[in-house]
Amino acid sequence: MMDTDPERFSTTSRRTFLTAAAGAGTAALAGCTQSSTADQETKSITITGSSTVYPLMSAIAEEYRQNNDNVDPTVNRTGSGGGFSNHFCVGNSDFNNASRPIQPEEEQLCGDNGVEYVELTLATDALTIVVSEDSFVDCLTVEELARIWESDSADTWNEIRDEFPNEEIERYGAADTSGTYDYLIENVQGEERGHTSDYTATEQDNQIAQGVMGSENAIGYFGFAYFFQNPDGLKAVGIDNGNGCVKPSLETARSGEYQPLTRSLYTYPSMEALSEDYIADFARYVVEQTTNQELVAENVGYVPLSESTQQEQMQKLEDAIEQAN
Repeated sequence: MMDTDPERFSTTSRRTFLTAAAGAGTAALAGCTQSSTADQETKSITITGSSTVYPLMSAIAEEYRQNNDNVDPTVNRTGSGGGFSNHFCVGNSDFNNASRPIQPEEEQLCGDNGVEYVELTLATDALTIVVSEDSFVDCLTVEELARIWESDSADTWNEIRDEFPNEEIERYGAADTSGTYDYLIENVQGEERGHTSDYTATEQDNQIAQGVMGSENAIGYFGFAYFFQNPDGLKAVGIDNGNGCVKPSLETARSGEYQPLTRSLYTYPSMEALSEDYIADFARYVVEQTTNQELVAENVGYVPLSESTQQEQMQKLEDAIEQAN
């Protein structure tokens, strides 16, 4: 089996890869099939949504673009919820990426606007809690993690654990339009405890990494791919869910040991978009790449799908394409 230990991969290659992926998504949102002004024959595909899924979808889009120079898939980081509410469910994007399943209010908005879709699973992520490499924090229980991020959160580290210093907690995390923000609430704090507003919020996960690196009193969270990008300046915090401390990794996410922060990543193509042959072709390519160990695991930092799960997703997609036509 291929080695997926992040410590063994080249930091330089990961940083180069993700920097290139970031550059691929800077174009402004456009109409779903609007032609390029530079080349009237070029067909665009507009992809919005999750910053967690962004590195993976950007990598797939770049690979596809290299072999299909008349198709331009553009990936934009809007957050899972921001993508659904502001773009996809009002008919302004072809795909929406998400780091959690579509929510009932988003389903309602899509329904109100006649936007039908299919949910496709892309990979598995280990939502990663990070501190600086010099931090005193190595492991947190789920309850300690909840205490840090709940709406009525602790102010200083020694409120979390007596042996921690009497220093202010500096928090960096996802904006409230993010699926990662939603996932943390639903699976760590619980809805009744909510999420603190006393933190630096952003959809730019590299900004979270940079903020946490700068202080031994800081803590943040994002998808595992962004820890892959910055392993030298950050430390991944182990999580104790009652059975001892487990560090996030591709292996612990694959095995299910890393709980409750192992999660599926998704993309949602619209049925209207899938009625276009070139978008259906791109969607098939996306699903084909979900078992690509080199791209998904080694270059990006997520767990690829199994062959059987990929086949299930491809069948869902083919059924949707047939329905769309």
